[in-house]
Amino acid sequence: MEISTTDNVHIDRTGSPFREGMRDGVPIAMGYFAVAFSLGIYARSGGITAIQGFIASLLVYASAGEYAGFTVMIEKGSMMTMVIACVVINARYALMGFSLGQRVPAGTPLWKRILIGTAVTDELFGITIARSGPVTAAYMYGAFLVAIPSWAAGTAVGILAGSILPQLVVNGLGVALYGMFLAIILPTARKDRNVAAVIIVSFAASGISTILPVISELSSGTRVILLTVLISAAAAVLRPVKEEQ
Repeated sequence: MEISTTDNVHIDRTGSPFREGMRDGVPIAMGYFAVAFSLGIYARSGGITAIQGFIASLLVYASAGEYAGFTVMIEKGSMMTMVIACVVINARYALMGFSLGQRVPAGTPLWKRILIGTAVTDELFGITIARSGPVTAAYMYGAFLVAIPSWAAGTAVGILAGSILPQLVVNGLGVALYGMFLAIILPTARKDRNVAAVIIVSFAASGISTILPVISELSSGTRVILLTVLISAAAAVLRPVKEEQ
């Protein structure tokens, strides 16, 4: 609440940034729970427990990165492979952090900047960058504290459901995770031919890599790392994004 020093009293009814963040985080939390449920179904197939899945999702709140991490765990890959895969797949969050950094008011303490950086996900970045005015840690953490527990809970519930439901149902629900990835990439592919071309090349290269000599002998996590770096680098060189004035 703000009260002016003039005779007329002015009350700011917009609410605190923290409460606004919590409000805006509710629909994200609902979506997170559904996606994380499918991720939990997949994690259950690798013997990951509900507690392990809950903690993993509470600390690694990135669908693609967590899926890659679970895949490496299920295939008993090395810790280094997991680290590199997660760093490569989640590199986009560094770019989002740079973008948000341009909106942080001058003089903001370092610890608040770190808080903002640790709360970045695709959806939280989207609702934050769409707001007018400076970026505040209070708003981001209002949304974060609603959305991320829902993500973690969805993973745990998915793992529990995978232990109870018939295998036929579990197999069907497992396909939902791939549907989520398609829902992420298809809208962008329809708008940008370059993105569509990269997606097609990625699918083809991923399939070919499973039958090529030497390459097919590598773990799936290592193949993902190699393909991600090579294809993204080639796309950046051949079809760079034009800067807008």
